[in-house]
Amino acid sequence: MLTIFCVPRPFERHFDIIQRNAISSWKALRPRPEIILFGDEAGIGRAATELEVRHVPAIARNEFGTPLLSDVMAQANQRATNRLLCYVAADIILLGELINAVNAVANRLDKFLIVARRINVDVKEPLRYDSGWEGPFREQFVAHGILASPAYHDVFVFPKGTFVDVPPFAVGRPWSDHWLIKAVCKSRVPIVDVTPCTPIIHQNHDYSNVDGGRDAIWRSEETHRNLKLYGKFIHNFTMADATYQLQPSGALTKTIPPKALYSVRDLLWELLIQKTFPLRKRLGLRRENWRRIIPGKQA
Repeated sequence: MLTIFCVPRPFERHFDIIQRNAISSWKALRPRPEIILFGDEAGIGRAATELEVRHVPAIARNEFGTPLLSDVMAQANQRATNRLLCYVAADIILLGELINAVNAVANRLDKFLIVARRINVDVKEPLRYDSGWEGPFREQFVAHGILASPAYHDVFVFPKGTFVDVPPFAVGRPWSDHWLIKAVCKSRVPIVDVTPCTPIIHQNHDYSNVDGGRDAIWRSEETHRNLKLYGKFIHNFTMADATYQLQPSGALTKTIPPKALYSVRDLLWELLIQKTFPLRKRLGLRRENWRRIIPGKQA
């Protein structure tokens, strides 16, 4: 069993449509997960009642009124009735394959973080979740959507207790999601990419809920604070750092994250190029030959 939790935006205009679409898809998962909506933004209480999901209005906020990830994570650990948690953006539609993927990973690993790349689609209308809805949905959206970069993180599945002492990141601002990847990397918890076997559907939207739109978010004081908490290195940790990948066959295969490849390349550069420079100079060896051996480096 799974507990899904999120911090929705106000249920207004287009966000009212896509957030209801998302939460309704979570309700359609089998077995049905526990669902918790955090926050007291406009319309959340009404939507929680109508959609028959749990609502926790009281969460810690910064001086700008933005919810803090530290409190959301702490309350999710305390309030969830299931061992496995799923922190998800409120505009993400989930399909039944996610439950299968979670079970496949949980049956093999005690500690893990599940991630997946999202597929971007345009959704303007309320969606119906009648019996057999997933087939037509795949034909309409999954097959024609655009797979996003690994730097976008919208779904995190993990056992209770995976994230403790979370910094006070502003929710909905950049870098908090990258910190979640960084934290498990530093603690050597396996990261499992389930992209090959479960579609994660992101409903495209604008940023009309924020004065100044997306540009204002990136220039904001909250974003600068988040980056400082994250560690100042932009995109240093992404789901490309996954150590395993779940295949459609159910096999869990090990992967080599880019950082490991870079480390090997740097070691070769140190041993074969820099250490041998005096000898190569005496022998008249040209550096162009070494560029072909270790691409990406300049002698």
